[in-house]
Amino acid sequence: MERNPRSLAAAVLLCLLTTSGCARADDAPPALRVEVIGTRPHDSRAFTQGLEVHEGVLYESTGREGASWVRATALDSGTELARADAPSEVFGEGITRAGDTLWQLTWRDGVAYARDPDTLAARGQTRYDGEGWGLCLRGDRLVMSDGTGTLTFRDPATFAITGTVTLDGYPGAKPNELDCAPDGTVYANHFPTDKILRIDPDSGRVLAVIDASGLLTPAERVDTDVLNGIAHLPGTDHFLITGKYWPTIFEVRFVPA
Repeated sequence: MERNPRSLAAAVLLCLLTTSGCARADDAPPALRVEVIGTRPHDSRAFTQGLEVHEGVLYESTGREGASWVRATALDSGTELARADAPSEVFGEGITRAGDTLWQLTWRDGVAYARDPDTLAARGQTRYDGEGWGLCLRGDRLVMSDGTGTLTFRDPATFAITGTVTLDGYPGAKPNELDCAPDGTVYANHFPTDKILRIDPDSGRVLAVIDASGLLTPAERVDTDVLNGIAHLPGTDHFLITGKYWPTIFEVRFVPA
């Protein structure tokens, strides 16, 4: 195809004048989409902040003052196994299980609760600076998001900071709920969008961007909030995803767009 010399010159000039230059198309993270495998009901009163599957138990945490709780249900039947309400002044956030502790974040309260994973009773708490958003366990480190493009690593026993990494390759990333997958990558809901980011937590590089839009019909989206909640299903390449006040949990795979 014949190129227009003036258009080409203008494009080159634009590249030189911008601070980032002209990134090649193949520099962008690969685009993926969700393929729905199945569905299950979800409590539409749940302002979902954390979702995790561990040994046949589905853990979920919710937010909002006066309405924050943590619940454990049987993955196969949905039977409630345990539930614990947070103090009425607390805005709950993400959760993850680390050995015999279920950690629960709070948004702006600066408190992480260490809960018994069976009863969900709080056994202790620790303070941290900044906001709490998402949390997952990767090997011997917790990975935590705070609404910025930086992920923080923490000791799973003490909650002490052990390092940080800044996301790269996807400007404006705001990782929310996190899931640490078996292959070592981290999946993050990108607030406030219907996108999910696949991240290499060692380098901070965004490896893929997953489009999860269109899961609910327009009528179903009425009175709901953003996509939030992602949990890998052990032994499969499937994930559970949902959102705040969503009526459905979707079992999905991530496939090329």
